[in-house]
Amino acid sequence: MKSLVIAEKPSVGKDIARVLGCRKSADGCLEGDKYIVTWAFGHLVELAAPEEYDKKYKDWNMADLPMMPEPFKLEVIGKTAKQFGVVKRQLFRNDVKDIVIATDAGREGELVARFILMKAGCRKPLKRLWISSVTDRAIKEGFSRLRDGREYNHLRDAAMCRAEADWLVGLNATRALTCKYNAQLSCGRVQTPTLAIIAKREEEIRNFRPKAYWGLTARTSKPALILTWQDKKSGGMRSFDRDRMEGLQKSLRDQQVRITKVKKTPKKTMAPLLYDLTELQRDANKRFGYSAKETLNIMQRLYENHKVLTYPRTDSRYLSSDVADTIHDRLAACGTGPYRKLAGKLSKNVWTKKASFINDGKVTDHHAIIPTEQFVQLQNMTSEERKIYDLVVRRFLAVLYPAAEYDETVITAEIGGEIFTARGKVMRTPGWREVYESADESGLSGTGGYLDEEDGDEDGEGPQNERVKAQTLPDLREGDVTGPAGISLTEGKTKPPAPFNEATLLSAMENPVRYMESGDRAMAKTLGETGGLGTVATRADIIEKLFSGFMLEKKGKDICLTSKAKQLLRLVPEDLRKPELTAQWEMRLSKIAEGEMKRDAFMEDIRTYTKDIVEEIKGGEGTFRHDNLTNTKCPRCGKRMLSVKGKNSQMLVCQDRECGYRETISRTSNARCPKCHKKMELRGKGENQMFSCVCGYKEKLSNFKERRQREGAGVTKRDVARYLNQQKKEEKMVNNPFADALKKMQEQDV
Repeated sequence: MKSLVIAEKPSVGKDIARVLGCRKSADGCLEGDKYIVTWAFGHLVELAAPEEYDKKYKDWNMADLPMMPEPFKLEVIGKTAKQFGVVKRQLFRNDVKDIVIATDAGREGELVARFILMKAGCRKPLKRLWISSVTDRAIKEGFSRLRDGREYNHLRDAAMCRAEADWLVGLNATRALTCKYNAQLSCGRVQTPTLAIIAKREEEIRNFRPKAYWGLTARTSKPALILTWQDKKSGGMRSFDRDRMEGLQKSLRDQQVRITKVKKTPKKTMAPLLYDLTELQRDANKRFGYSAKETLNIMQRLYENHKVLTYPRTDSRYLSSDVADTIHDRLAACGTGPYRKLAGKLSKNVWTKKASFINDGKVTDHHAIIPTEQFVQLQNMTSEERKIYDLVVRRFLAVLYPAAEYDETVITAEIGGEIFTARGKVMRTPGWREVYESADESGLSGTGGYLDEEDGDEDGEGPQNERVKAQTLPDLREGDVTGPAGISLTEGKTKPPAPFNEATLLSAMENPVRYMESGDRAMAKTLGETGGLGTVATRADIIEKLFSGFMLEKKGKDICLTSKAKQLLRLVPEDLRKPELTAQWEMRLSKIAEGEMKRDAFMEDIRTYTKDIVEEIKGGEGTFRHDNLTNTKCPRCGKRMLSVKGKNSQMLVCQDRECGYRETISRTSNARCPKCHKKMELRGKGENQMFSCVCGYKEKLSNFKERRQREGAGVTKRDVARYLNQQKKEEKMVNNPFADALKKMQEQDV
């Protein structure tokens, strides 16, 4: 008798099969003496679309809402139906005694496997493989300690509740809004609060009124010293009273400087914590401009194909104690190329379970992202993969290095009865900072601010305006008198909060507590513990979905709401705009996963809530107005089309949601302008496609190809064809009919 292993993806399945000695290849599976290994392609099965319950749901009618399936049905995803058939045949083989679930170790991974088993009707005994990396060693160890699958039934229940609740609330609210206002309006418990967070930031910026402030700087030449004025009462280093500061400037000019205090303090700074996915996505966006989705895709390749990094979809920044014993193996694996010397210095170190980066209590499904024990071959990576790998390896090495130690000296002086200060640093031991000192030279990883001054807060009112800049200080002692000092008046204005970019939006989604209106501490705590809005695995998709649904647009790096999104927020029920809804759900889903609450009780409440939401939308008195109508007629139905701006493209979209016709007008390419080196837009169709730049430069696609070949840029016809095919794929993706896109909503954490 044999065990059937179900992996989440072919690449992982083939790795498991190789480790287990399954060499006999069959259609969609690999077989050995004891195991048969097969795989999904992510989800093979999903919650059925509304029309699978009743044909009337094919048409979107307000009278048919709410849709309340009981029980929910499952359907095989059309694109992967063939592989589902393969898995089902293996499940019911007479020589298969039990099933090993080897999908991703987490709530959604559990759902992938359980949906397959439920749809197939398989009730054979279950075992569970729970690992955080797919190296040979991890797979072997995981199979040596397989768990009883029944231990994860509560996790299955929580995953099913999340999927069914999102189906009920998301699809019903979306259909109700769309029917009520005859516009493609999509909402959900994560995407709508995300829009509300951006709206709140835009309102803060709009209502912000800058205030001028003034300060004083004193300079001496012998010895060279720059001092900053400090208010005696408040300790602040600026004043909003211009007359006062101008008066002080006149009265203090050319007066002697008396040193009243010289304080030297030894200090230490620890390395930043290890990466979870959100922190890595933030850093990659700040340093390389990668979107959250791009970073996740690169991470997946490093995890699945290269096998050099651990599981990416983690929300922990710590390691579990059992991982401490593997640190030397991981150092040996990644200690090559630019990391050889850095890793070599750690070869004799020992890390106990008391290390600051080891905390079992802060590791749930998966520990932080770190290198695996798989030997790395840097030459086999793309440039993008190298950059992300570099971030993770340097962060891993940094936490293993000791603290950075330095002496901070603060000089306090008196000039005409007023207090002035100066600050300087002397590094004694670089510690973890040594890991980043060579990062810029590699051209791969910036320092990310770790070797610079601390960041101030983003509203322009905080520390960045209060900070005394560090300088090289002369040898001065208490009681010394220098001068006279030249006094200069400094001036500035408070700054508004910065608009969101992808990095800061990810931060806000991860920690949305400041955007809660209720002030409920229990909810705030739950949002903090469960990772905020969405999960580390879904935030990138949520942001992309908001762009593709024309709710968000980019202005440079800044993310802004479209008119469509602003109107949606006025029309959608208030509950769906608040992060508190996710907090309420996650509090209860956590209890279900822990066996402290029954799933039936949760779903009963969700059904009642869905009915209330639909009734509220039906009774709404708002209106929706298309303010982006053009004079271009839809070639399919003849109605005027809407001009919309996606994340990287300009499009025309038919205003009739049932028509669904879309046409790409222009798309931001990776081609650089030969004059100003900015990214150019590609406009037109076929042979008439033309690049254009904001500086005014224009060039036909055919001329672009010829020029690039003459310049020896290494761009071949295959490269250009690949680029254009990719553009077509992306266009096809956004040209899916609206109803079809909504049908897939249950695949995402909406």
